[in-house]
Amino acid sequence: MVVPELRPWRAAKPHVVRLTDAVRPRLARAAAATKPRLARLTRAGKPLVAKGARPKTWQYTAGAATAGLALTAGVVTAAGPWDSSGQRTAERDRAVALGRAGGTDHGSAPGAPGRPRPAPSAGPVLTGLGGVSTVKSAPDGKALTDALTPLLKDPALGPRPAAAVIDVTTGRRLFGTSSGTALTPASTTKVATAVAALSAMGADHRLTTRAALEPDTKEVVLVGGGDPTLTGREKAGPWASLRTLAAGTAAALADRGVREVTLSYDTTRYAGDEMHPIGVDGNLARITPLMADEGRTDDSTSGPAQRLPDPAADAARRFGELLKSHGIKTTAPGPSKATTRAKTLAAVSSPPLSAVVERMLTNSDNDIAEALARQTAVATGNRADFAGAGKAISGQLRKLGLPVKGAAFKDGSGLNRADRLTPDLLTALLAKAADPSHPELRPVLTGLPVAGFTGTLTTRYTDGASGVVRAKTGTLSGVHTLAGTLVDEDGRLLAFAFMATDTDPGRPAATQQALDRIASALAACGCR
Repeated sequence: MVVPELRPWRAAKPHVVRLTDAVRPRLARAAAATKPRLARLTRAGKPLVAKGARPKTWQYTAGAATAGLALTAGVVTAAGPWDSSGQRTAERDRAVALGRAGGTDHGSAPGAPGRPRPAPSAGPVLTGLGGVSTVKSAPDGKALTDALTPLLKDPALGPRPAAAVIDVTTGRRLFGTSSGTALTPASTTKVATAVAALSAMGADHRLTTRAALEPDTKEVVLVGGGDPTLTGREKAGPWASLRTLAAGTAAALADRGVREVTLSYDTTRYAGDEMHPIGVDGNLARITPLMADEGRTDDSTSGPAQRLPDPAADAARRFGELLKSHGIKTTAPGPSKATTRAKTLAAVSSPPLSAVVERMLTNSDNDIAEALARQTAVATGNRADFAGAGKAISGQLRKLGLPVKGAAFKDGSGLNRADRLTPDLLTALLAKAADPSHPELRPVLTGLPVAGFTGTLTTRYTDGASGVVRAKTGTLSGVHTLAGTLVDEDGRLLAFAFMATDTDPGRPAATQQALDRIASALAACGCR
């Protein structure tokens, strides 16, 4: 099938040709396993175009390397950032960056020497991003019960697993066991945080870090705006750069004839404790509105790492060093608060919230999650501490008409064991994100890790569900959750949530495998 090339993505075509050279057998084998299902799903029909999508948000999201799967041409839609063959450009870039193959052969001549055959793409994922399905009949509830109930009895899932499966198109629950029971959700809490933040601030919102000059005092204040993606590295990519901010600040000072300043930093945007209740932990830095590279002491960009004891002070120190390299002498930085009279010298902003949310979900980034929880509190007039953030998240979900009974939000990341969500709420969050009337929430779907390809699901799903399931994982000792979307054998878009608590902490792999088997069974179910 030949799909007319979408004008916004035509310019990228030469780059696509070059990127297809980076192919490896691993993805080809994984994608080949899905080929029979893909053929059926492609025939099932195209997703409807989401109404009201904001082009500037989706155009930017296309450049964010936060997902990693090639998509089929057979179900291309003009609503998202797709190239002429229906592949999501961000996912293509991510796959190539990881040295993996996949997707259609974008732009290469048929039979060109030296080019491996492209791996089949995963149509179900694109169908899922479309938000609705053209298949009219949902799976039969009894058939789903027969298929899933035996798998939920696996001892690896603990004494009382809970689950829910819904039809995204209609919102009707198709299967549930203890689906209204509030359990510890671990990192699936981030799905709720993402929905709340996007609904409160909008997908195009940006987080700004600025440097301001206090009049008559020659004091420069580095004002933290709560951007957890601010970086001081030479290659900033799409993220806000501390180096760019320093260069702009130095130039503005030079224009004023100022060569020596008192340097301060402002972290007053947030309130309350900076330390998470789990204490010092490599999974999370101190929660402050000013930090660079998440306070990491190494070159990592995700996952656990040793963190600086005071990320804000370190960011200010690095900023001072950068100013010095531009000929501006500074004092050692100390905490302060910018007054309303302070004049902004320079500012840098994060990518749109859509891209930040995708990064958070794909990498299960706790620093971003806690920042977005506090930003949601600020946006809704609540105190920007743990309690205020929890109140803000709950309030936003309630405004969206979501079932928050029994839910408790003690943080934004899910690291707090006192958090509580139900399978019903998790599936409702995903369905709301797929609702065409809420295009601002779509990054919740596009940011979900893809089974066998990206984020926390990269090494999971070696069977036919690889590339078909999009899901957020949640893992604490004795707690495992999985919530996401998939398309079943009949082309129906489903949202699911499986939660297991009091599992054997010594056998986490067994619990994860049990959850993966359930999701795989759901994906393979032609349950009529």
